[in-house]
Amino acid sequence: MAIETCNFSDSAIVWTDITNPTKEELEQVSKIYDLNPYTLIDSLDPDHLPKYEEHNKTHFFIVRILHQSHEHEQTIRELSSKIAVFFNSDFIITIHRTAQPIMQEIREMCVQNGKLTTTAGMAIKIIWEMLHSYEHPAIKLSDKIDYYESKVFLKKNIPADMIEGMYYLKRKAGLCKKLLLLTNEVVNSVKVAEKDLPALQDVRDLHLKLLTLYGQVQDDANNLLNIYLSLSARKTNDVMKILTIFSVFFMPLTFIAGIYGMNFKFMPELDEKLGYPLALLAMVIVSVVIFIWFRRKKWL
Repeated sequence: MAIETCNFSDSAIVWTDITNPTKEELEQVSKIYDLNPYTLIDSLDPDHLPKYEEHNKTHFFIVRILHQSHEHEQTIRELSSKIAVFFNSDFIITIHRTAQPIMQEIREMCVQNGKLTTTAGMAIKIIWEMLHSYEHPAIKLSDKIDYYESKVFLKKNIPADMIEGMYYLKRKAGLCKKLLLLTNEVVNSVKVAEKDLPALQDVRDLHLKLLTLYGQVQDDANNLLNIYLSLSARKTNDVMKILTIFSVFFMPLTFIAGIYGMNFKFMPELDEKLGYPLALLAMVIVSVVIFIWFRRKKWL
């Protein structure tokens, strides 16, 4: 476990940042600050989803910060890391299993230079940084949607692995949107002083923007998958249409050839001198009739 403490500038407020604690170590910290034992259990769960609670005049919330991940990593733990936060007017405690660069940035850029003076203000800053981690991936997913659209509509030969890529894109957008929807409780439940209201409004605006972006990506991915499947079905239908046309043309010709290919001794046409050219002429006439019929039906 790594513990870093930091005092707010010109204030007795203490920020305790804890990385990868054990249950016993966290219980020691909880005795000092009188933290609720059930929230401690939640803060240790690496897969816990965003939530907000308030116990003993201490606010508690969990958010999940998005990190760089491989395209095929599609679980909540693979896509994001949990940050648990306890705070009241006198202290703020942040708990996470892996080192988070944003904590160092907040410490250097906001706490030590006096930009943040309240624990609620710092909580808002953590939520804003967490939401900001979703912004760049949303833009990348949107760009991928545009790339796949150009492949679907402008390319004659669509790559076979494209549907797999669209599935992973849709899956990632859906998980991110789910996390943002659950974060809505945190964003709307945090109470701040009047001077921190503009920062809270910025957080709410960013949250709404990200929900809209991921919702749009998810809808576009669904629509693109449906279009892709429709185009694939159409391509199959075109192949079947061509095969059907060939079979319709050759069925009567095969019938004629089958009749005169029989080797019965008393077939009257076998002795006709013009039997062979007449049979060929009959085949040509049948083919022309079928062709005209298809054109009138607009099947060709």
